[in-house]
Amino acid sequence: MTDVAALDPFSLSLSPDEKAFYFFDGRALNATSLPNLQTKILYTLPEGSARMGMTVAADGSVLFAEGKPGDWRIVRIASAHSTPIIRTDTEIDLLLARPRRPQILYRTGGALWLVNNDGSAKQPIRFEPGQIGEVLWTPSGRTLIYLYIPDDAKRLIALRENSPEENSDKQIARTSQFATVSPNGDASVFTGASRSKASAYVLILLRVTRRELTLCEHHASDPAMVSPVFSPDSQSVFFVSDRHGKSAIYRVHVEKFVEATAEDEK
Repeated sequence: MTDVAALDPFSLSLSPDEKAFYFFDGRALNATSLPNLQTKILYTLPEGSARMGMTVAADGSVLFAEGKPGDWRIVRIASAHSTPIIRTDTEIDLLLARPRRPQILYRTGGALWLVNNDGSAKQPIRFEPGQIGEVLWTPSGRTLIYLYIPDDAKRLIALRENSPEENSDKQIARTSQFATVSPNGDASVFTGASRSKASAYVLILLRVTRRELTLCEHHASDPAMVSPVFSPDSQSVFFVSDRHGKSAIYRVHVEKFVEATAEDEK
């Protein structure tokens, strides 16, 4: 699809209208149009600057953090124009566009903040104190889900949910030591990969019963790579494993356990 010398694979993102995809090639942010596969550079990081994260907002703008020790900022690229929207003296290590709303979540210095895409109305997000694993928005954008990791290794990792508008944070369920997690279309079911070496499973967790069901063993060398996700209709789970020697994508049908959801679930 394109010839890239220094691709950051974690930056590869599809535009909301599915007419282009974005990626970083070294310091350059590129956009490749579909279906003609013409590529253009949208932005180039300043010499000596580092970059952290990348996320695509619902309006198609691209956001990422760039900077150097003591001077970090979030940059928004829209219509080939760059705009710095937030500056901080500590590194930004998490950046998530909010679905269906012109806001972004970011983390700096261990604190989480929610801010409008233009940098206004900054507000703190208060999670359960302690070690936080994966964080992501539900598809509706109403709430955040995250993995809460107790300091005591004998205690189970919990899946929690945070509502910024209600300023609430509650536990959904304890998990089988999830390394990663992802919701289905209406966030009624979650899929996760266990980090337990003795039980290296891909599972689904039902919100209403707080019950887990085992789908299969992933046999991945690193549970973090498995990253299971639901298909838009919630009828399949896709995950990554190197169980046969190199990384591959696998599919598990779950229509017997999970009701179908609409692709535009709100």
